[in-house]
Amino acid sequence: MASGVDAAPAAPTEPPNGPGPRFSARRSTALVVLAGILAIVGMVSAGYYFAVRTVVLRIAVGPANSDDLRVVQALSQAFATAHSQIRLRPIQTDGATASAQMIANDKADLAIVRGDLSVPKNAQAVATLRKNAAVLWVPAPMKSKKSAAKITKISQLAGHRIGVVGRTPANIDLLKVILQQYGIDPDKVDIVQFPITDAVDAIRSQKADAYLAAGPVNSKITSEAVAASTHDGKAPTFLKIDSAEAIAQNHPMYEASEIPAGAFGGSPDRPEEEVKTISFSHHIVARKDLSDSTVAAFTRQLFAIRQAVMTEFPLAAKIETPDTDKDAFVPVHPGAAAFVDGEEKTFLDRYSDIIWWSLMGLSAMGSIGAWFAGYFKKDDRSNTSGRRERLLDMIAVARHSESAEELDRLQAEADDILRETLRTFEEGGIAEGALTSFNIALGQFHQAVADRRAALINLAQSLQRAGSALRVTGT
Repeated sequence: MASGVDAAPAAPTEPPNGPGPRFSARRSTALVVLAGILAIVGMVSAGYYFAVRTVVLRIAVGPANSDDLRVVQALSQAFATAHSQIRLRPIQTDGATASAQMIANDKADLAIVRGDLSVPKNAQAVATLRKNAAVLWVPAPMKSKKSAAKITKISQLAGHRIGVVGRTPANIDLLKVILQQYGIDPDKVDIVQFPITDAVDAIRSQKADAYLAAGPVNSKITSEAVAASTHDGKAPTFLKIDSAEAIAQNHPMYEASEIPAGAFGGSPDRPEEEVKTISFSHHIVARKDLSDSTVAAFTRQLFAIRQAVMTEFPLAAKIETPDTDKDAFVPVHPGAAAFVDGEEKTFLDRYSDIIWWSLMGLSAMGSIGAWFAGYFKKDDRSNTSGRRERLLDMIAVARHSESAEELDRLQAEADDILRETLRTFEEGGIAEGALTSFNIALGQFHQAVADRRAALINLAQSLQRAGSALRVTGT
């Protein structure tokens, strides 16, 4: 009888429970955590990019050659030179009314508008560009011409011709408001408008009995017009608007104001004493839907750079912070209000919610990853348990094996089981305690195989000796 001890081992067999999971629990968890970290980094990076990126704002301003346009152009150049986050792109219009319409139609982000005109509902104040005072005066009489009845009060303007400096209809509306306050029917007054470039010549030619100009108190246009009304060393007569408070109460777009003595220079002083009047503002407005952070950044840069612009363009000194009162005629933009009130949000303030939710998302991803890890570990534990049970079954088979070839097959299968179990352990699929119990079962299997192999060898030797004895006896 040939012994099977020296026979070649059979090819390894597939573990009874099949190969382990395609991806280990540890690897799956690492991938989930890495994906979560990358997502957080991406969101934070995107938030930072949008917080510091250069933003170009379209600002509507006009008319051509106006002080407003020159101020905006100077600011635009200053922003660009300073490499500010906010940049300006001026859009020239025919005037404040056209600029307001650009905002209403969402064709501009910012605009310069007159406060006494209809301000679009989607516009909110960012800054006061300048304040304009209404100046009413009567030229000094000329000796060479017969003087008409002297006008010293607004109530005496009925039946006279009033010249309005500038072509904008808003100045005529301003004059009508003043006349109506004093009970004068505007139809009883002859109103004529003069272009800014023709105003001085018209005044010198005495084409009207009284004049109205609206602009900053130190406006060059108004100063030249007042100077042209001075004759023979006599200053013009300035008409006081004593009912300025009443006008401001009835028309919230106006404010009671004063023209300081000597505001227009000359000798004698023009005017010789303080004159009560009404004023209105030119506003820088922004679209309501423009983000608070963008408007706050623009407002901060505007007032930071104003000082530098003043040296080249003195009118920039007139820029003031907006009225933040809740009952302001032109409501303030929340972004501008945050800057004025010192409540401008930092990067963390603006994006803390996003960061918080991102961290919550990362935590959720970690929980999901842990669940998947547990799921895969469950499969690994199940496979390990199945391999251990198979080893226990193989112990019984080995103890009753009838050949060395069968023991070799069992040994090869045990080697494959050991290989898969160690791989699963290295990948975190099973705990050390489970590996210990597996080692005990594996040790018992090896012992059973060794015992059975020795028994088979002894049995073969016994049979060989018995056969030899029978042959000797027969001889």
